[in-house]
Amino acid sequence: MAQSSVNLRRFLATATAAVTAVLGFGPPAAAHPPNAGTLSETSQLGNRRFVVTGDRAYEVGAEDGTYPGTGWHIRGEMGGIWSQPIKLLDGVWFGVNGTWLTASQFTSAPGYTEMSLAGPGGVRIQRTDVVPDGGRAVLIGLTVPAQAGNLRLTVDAHSELMSVYPWGSTIPGQTQANLPDAGSFDGRNLVFRDRGTPPVTGARAHDWAALVGSSLTPAGHALGAGMRGPQGDVVCGDPAPAVCDDSAYGKGTGGRLSYQVTGGRTVWFAVAGSDQGLGAARGELAKALRDPAGALAAKKAARQAVARRTTVDLPGDRLLQRSVEQSKQNLADSVQESRDLHVFASNQGTQFPAPAGTVAKVRWMGAGWPDYPWIFATDGEYSAFAAVAAGQFTAIEDHLRALRDISDLANGHSGKVVHEVTPDGQVYYGTNADPGNTDETVKFPSTVALVWRWTGDNRFRDDMYDFAVRNMKYALSLDADGDGWPEGSGNVERAGMGAEKLDVAVYTIRGLLDLADMAASRGDTATTSWATAQARTREQKFEAAWWYGGDANSYADSLADPGNVKLYQRYWIGAVPMEAELPGGASVADPAHANTALTQRERDCFTGEFGFFHTGTGPTSDPAGNKGPSCDSVVSAVPSERDIFSLGNAIMAVAEGNYGRLAEQATYTTANARSQLDPSVWEMPGAMPEILPSPDFGTNMSLDFLSRSSVLQTWGTYGILWPVVHQQLGVQPNLGRGLVTVVPQLPAGQTRIAGSDIAVGNGRLDVRAEQRGRTLTVTVNAAVPARLATGVVLPVGATVTSATLDGHRVGTSTVLTPRGTELVTTPGGGGRHTLVVRLR
Repeated sequence: MAQSSVNLRRFLATATAAVTAVLGFGPPAAAHPPNAGTLSETSQLGNRRFVVTGDRAYEVGAEDGTYPGTGWHIRGEMGGIWSQPIKLLDGVWFGVNGTWLTASQFTSAPGYTEMSLAGPGGVRIQRTDVVPDGGRAVLIGLTVPAQAGNLRLTVDAHSELMSVYPWGSTIPGQTQANLPDAGSFDGRNLVFRDRGTPPVTGARAHDWAALVGSSLTPAGHALGAGMRGPQGDVVCGDPAPAVCDDSAYGKGTGGRLSYQVTGGRTVWFAVAGSDQGLGAARGELAKALRDPAGALAAKKAARQAVARRTTVDLPGDRLLQRSVEQSKQNLADSVQESRDLHVFASNQGTQFPAPAGTVAKVRWMGAGWPDYPWIFATDGEYSAFAAVAAGQFTAIEDHLRALRDISDLANGHSGKVVHEVTPDGQVYYGTNADPGNTDETVKFPSTVALVWRWTGDNRFRDDMYDFAVRNMKYALSLDADGDGWPEGSGNVERAGMGAEKLDVAVYTIRGLLDLADMAASRGDTATTSWATAQARTREQKFEAAWWYGGDANSYADSLADPGNVKLYQRYWIGAVPMEAELPGGASVADPAHANTALTQRERDCFTGEFGFFHTGTGPTSDPAGNKGPSCDSVVSAVPSERDIFSLGNAIMAVAEGNYGRLAEQATYTTANARSQLDPSVWEMPGAMPEILPSPDFGTNMSLDFLSRSSVLQTWGTYGILWPVVHQQLGVQPNLGRGLVTVVPQLPAGQTRIAGSDIAVGNGRLDVRAEQRGRTLTVTVNAAVPARLATGVVLPVGATVTSATLDGHRVGTSTVLTPRGTELVTTPGGGGRHTLVVRLR
């Protein structure tokens, strides 16, 4: 391995220790304390975004309590308060005795946030923001200390009732589609409405409403165009100002409420809304204000339940242990719901046709905030691995059903999976007419199989089965040259690639084998035979077709026609042949090529301080030139792109783990964990971003609020939860076949790892692996109605002298896998079992 990567691992180990000291890591408590996962920040709060979510509403603002113009899909409008599929407000601001309150400390906690607000005369007011699940409202509680006495509390709100689509640059855009808001006061609440039919061909009439109120009766009110607290009316133009307040599409209005408040109490406010008229919005407001404290307590309890599932003890990597906890909460943050979706294809934002049909209700795992909180196939397909490892089965099952239902409407039951869908039903990309996202179609059967194996839910398998068959039939029809490799774009959305992409080829093989496994479990012998034969044909010719060779030491990124010319462009998808795990634990990649390719990708032309580059550095014919060292002599047609996506780190972490390279894996797990837990790195404490600090991208906080990547992105959790639960702890359920296998692998230099309450179907299991001298001990406690197999990955070069199970000598088998040599035995039923292996 290159010396730079060795130094990188040494640096990351030091950084892990530093973060451990800062955050007070230590052995996990027997039970999670109430403040588990609570992290605070005090610096540059006005330059940091925060997100707080429920399944039917969410809020995005700055950590000082302001709401600057944010995001780029609808430039400047992606922040504020939303209830899918509409935006409600730009923001809500609070003042005391004529002084606007600003935060001096921000705290992120599981399911809610807090701000310490500085008021006049040294008054400190605690602000709590929470979004109850099941409601279309955001609750904000202000706790006023008793010594504050009597205060005049002012609340400003500025509306922006606006649909999630069109965007700013689409045809039509929000300039044409957004109608002016009207504001009023109903005696207790501010009332904002947007009613009418936009002057756009095909637009439907709408009646949207938002309300702002409290359980208190206001002493006064005002209405007007501004009402943004301490903020002004700077428009988010081009070039972008350092900070802006409203977009060029904004047509909202403002209102103000004032109250007389006595200290020693918590005053709750709610922002509620609906796309179904004022009556529905009033109902949401009343529901939210009925018991705000109870709603907060319920949210905390729900997130404590999330925390109790899949707890881990990693004495040798406390940073990774804490990241597992945060990643479970990040996943729970992502769950969204929308109703009455009118599904239509916009042809990448250029058309506005009549809908193909409607879907009454969908639930999904949002991709990222603030610009991607909607439905994506690829994000869900990667996040699925994290979701099952965390025991969040319902969320990913709902996501897959949403994709199936929308895809069948948009694509006429062809089997193609849509790529990107906004919560109103607009399909931006991924229709039959689009020449791409083939990877998302072939990954779908694998995701269904993954969920089925972890849950044993045959009804879910059966519900998805027909669509999964159609997925693979459709994808294999995209083969104009008949070489077996489907055409169409994959994960890398860049020009200059060949028609056939590496990730599509790999995931096609996996998708066929996963489909064959499900077909066999259903007794569908025809599909089993067809899918298996198709997969084996492609497996047999994969290395010859895709290995680039030479000093590139990598697979080709794509094949160009005619002639299947191999193109090597250093994209991150070069790790996919090692990342994709086939049924039974095998891999597409030849083991020798796999280890060679992984070693190459660890070098400083592919990996930097915070992980894996989108596009590695090296010789290029592109005028942009090369921006870093060269690890090979191949002249690529594309420039380097040293942006580090949390997904790229996840891909590399999983790829390393598939080949038992856990020391190398730590480079990528540590990078993603630092993005959540290192105060010198995070933007929002605890939130994993879309892009980590990168040589070419910079950092989110170095960019204006209109140009940043997502502050919270779901897919990176794949690179934390799956490596720990599946690879290190070795949990591999196959409940669809009535089997659970647990074969841990201790990372080099570590002597103990453990996990408890790992959800497997309707049951759970605990696992502990430790090494003392030349003795390996694995203890599994499986409360699962399935056969159990357990074992351990042996250290390289070790020889087994004896093996006992529950104190008795036991027969074992050794299996050579990509991870290494696995020693396995079969206790049979569940319960508690201890395997002791002595080595020479």
